[in-house]
Amino acid sequence: MAQLGGSVRPMDIDEFYEADPRRRVSAELELGSEWLDVDGVRHELNYVEDTGELYALREPAPHVSEDPFGGLRTKAPPGYDHKMTVHVIAHIATKDDLHRILDGWQEAMGSADGARWLGDRLREAGVTVGPPGDAIPDDGPDVTQA
Repeated sequence: MAQLGGSVRPMDIDEFYEADPRRRVSAELELGSEWLDVDGVRHELNYVEDTGELYALREPAPHVSEDPFGGLRTKAPPGYDHKMTVHVIAHIATKDDLHRILDGWQEAMGSADGARWLGDRLREAGVTVGPPGDAIPDDGPDVTQA
């Protein structure tokens, strides 16, 4: 999901809830679990009513390498625990504002440019966290080193 995430560090779901006790007791709205970024990495989008946080729950990016014969392999290097990470991507004051800003999300999520649509809507509303164009980073280790 290109647009997001610089001012609140990524964390796992347990750290996210422990960091602010309001999150654990708050109602949450799920806004789809099939948001795909340009690399095909899946994100689930959720809104925490008591804090106004819109967050993406991100799967780790697959680490793909090419073998000597041109085939692609996906591997998990040692220490890579496949944790999903939470990225707070916007602060939206009310549920009504959320519905207004993200009107049409169900259709956009399934489209090839759904993540771009989401980023555009959040930026236009002025609710994003982090500098414009800031991407959610791949939290896995660098596997390009031999």
